[in-house]
Amino acid sequence: MNSIMLAGQIDTVSVLKFADPLTDNMVVQQNKAFTVWGNAGRESEVVIKADWTSPVTVKADKKGGFKGIIPVPEAKKGDFTKHRLSIISGGQTKVLNNILIGEVWICSGQSNMQFAMKEVVHAAEELKKTDHPNIRLFNTGLNFSNTPILNVSGHWQECSPETVEGFSAVGYYFGKKLYDRLKVPVGLLFTGIGASACQAYLPREVLAGDRLLDSVYLAPYLRSGKSKEKIDGGFSFEKVTRPYLLYNAMINPFKNLSIRGVIWYQGESNRKDRLPYTRAMYKMITSWREKFGQGNFPFYYVQVAPFFYDQEDPALADYAFFREQQEKISKLDHTAMVVTMDVGEAKNLHPKDKKPVGERLAGTALHKTYNDLDEPYLGPHFQHVVFEGKKAVVSFIPETILSGLTTNDGKAPKFFQLAGKDQVFYPAAAKIEGNKIIVTSKRVKSPVAVRYAFTNYPVTNLENSNGLPAVPFRSDRWDEKGNNMKD
Repeated sequence: MNSIMLAGQIDTVSVLKFADPLTDNMVVQQNKAFTVWGNAGRESEVVIKADWTSPVTVKADKKGGFKGIIPVPEAKKGDFTKHRLSIISGGQTKVLNNILIGEVWICSGQSNMQFAMKEVVHAAEELKKTDHPNIRLFNTGLNFSNTPILNVSGHWQECSPETVEGFSAVGYYFGKKLYDRLKVPVGLLFTGIGASACQAYLPREVLAGDRLLDSVYLAPYLRSGKSKEKIDGGFSFEKVTRPYLLYNAMINPFKNLSIRGVIWYQGESNRKDRLPYTRAMYKMITSWREKFGQGNFPFYYVQVAPFFYDQEDPALADYAFFREQQEKISKLDHTAMVVTMDVGEAKNLHPKDKKPVGERLAGTALHKTYNDLDEPYLGPHFQHVVFEGKKAVVSFIPETILSGLTTNDGKAPKFFQLAGKDQVFYPAAAKIEGNKIIVTSKRVKSPVAVRYAFTNYPVTNLENSNGLPAVPFRSDRWDEKGNNMKD
């Protein structure tokens, strides 16, 4: 309880507490300075004691907030020692127990990241295999705020069939593969919500500071009556698309937490955007890195899966143009995109097979973050095309095809298209010849452009020898508005 204060006195008996993200059972990021923060008596001394290092003493500010930094050793393979972390101030002591030192990743985005383990294909059998006490989970409660806040709901738990059933399936499969390969504890923190839009995860000042993002996302919201409403924590499909509210309530509270990186699966709610989405993602990633103050940490994301959006027209390509914008995000340092074209379900916005998605994200992290260069993470990526009379000869970047091209069903590659100078695309036949694809169409006598999986809902079969799917592409740079396709 707070003390009764006389005039001029300083409150030194306020309740001592750790910040909300710091709880029993957490994983502390290895080999990185760890910030311990929370609340104590105003201007009181706080001693931070971890059983792996010497105590550190800090002073709380005039509002009682304190922050201290302690070193954390490198985790050793197979070391799952349980640690204790304490804070002492004003005669009070608070202790965190059952702490592990390992790898910490944030998992964020919308419904396909939120999609729970209890919903995956063969969920009952999969859940039986999830008893992993050295993997720890934090499931963030939904909240919204007009201003950046530090409080958040949720707590760290050991991974078990009971605790993981409502946790992100993509996040779990990602963490499980890291755990199996690295042999160190893994902490997974989910903070996101279904149907949410990218702009909801950006700080307000970042949106305001960019002319394009301000005009597309921020200014229209601030002019609307919605911006004048009292904000509470209740869900609505509209509210999760409003600018900056989710950043304030569900990202900002974690900005002091030491992490290794972020995995992200989002985009469906922004599918009608093009350049604004790419710009928003650039700004989101760079602003998170700046706010967290931990350098250019890795950010690995998932390209949206095929979906028909209730329009059964195999020639439509608006979603393909959005995926193209998503691919451009990977030009930013320490980012990479995972492709899901082969594991999507054309008529299901939430494909149930999340294991390949999580494991591909983990493969990307193993290769790029943990320097396991033998771990493949790239599928066939278009390099160039040569037109020879009636046929197109497609080449891929050599390091993305590894020991060869193949298909996952033994059939010819699907979803290639050709166009002539009239810019009308027709379905085309494709065959693998060595490390190239030969594409022809009886309806296009002199092709000048080729596309692959560049429609809304093609569930593909082309991959490399490691089972990683080819990235959708187009050789043309024709305007989307003039896009012409025929069956």
